[in-house]
Amino acid sequence: MEVFWQGLLIAIDLLLAGDKEIIEIALLTLKVSGSATLIAVLIGVPVGFFLALTSFPGRNLVVSIVNFGMGLPPVVVGLVVWILLSRYGPLGMLGLLYTPTAMIIAQGIIASPIVTGFTLAAFQQLHPKLKLQILSLGASRWQLMWLMAREARLGLLAAVMAGFGGAVSEVGASMMVGGNLVGYTRALTTATVLAVNKGQQELGMALSLILLFLAFTVTAVLTIAQQRGRCP
Repeated sequence: MEVFWQGLLIAIDLLLAGDKEIIEIALLTLKVSGSATLIAVLIGVPVGFFLALTSFPGRNLVVSIVNFGMGLPPVVVGLVVWILLSRYGPLGMLGLLYTPTAMIIAQGIIASPIVTGFTLAAFQQLHPKLKLQILSLGASRWQLMWLMAREARLGLLAAVMAGFGGAVSEVGASMMVGGNLVGYTRALTTATVLAVNKGQQELGMALSLILLFLAFTVTAVLTIAQQRGRCP
């Protein structure tokens, strides 16, 4: 417990002092995880909508792959992305390895199945005749998706929160493709690992608490939007 309290005091001191390095690391964490979550939403919501409302051969297999992807080991994702972006990989000419963009790609791959799975469940919770009712009123495909998304907005916001949680808590893939370069690709998760490996447990605890505070703040904002008008 002593490490926890010392870490808490260090975290408070760093935040109150406006430590430049900590602020940069926190902003990079928010930028990378936020961008990855946005990519996951842009991919996961349409795919989840399609899977929820469309029947086709092999659908159960695709849903199984999505559910499997929700628990995909981050180190596997990191290795695959590293191979793709390495100098001799198929995308090596882009020069993205050990950059924030590579971290966004890795985290986006991790978060996309999570958002897809939650979106699928959110749309499947709607009344099965709602789709037919909307289409009978002459709605287009995009209007159908928009109206059903409004009905499933609570579940969709849960999908966003879950996707962000999966992205911001990831460390293995970010270290593999980002390199944990100070002032460039060092995020709160990778900085925590580095501090612990150097024997600076108190600093590691402080960084962990700052990460938890950042994640809680984002989640709280989304929760307020989700629960607006829903409190008993």
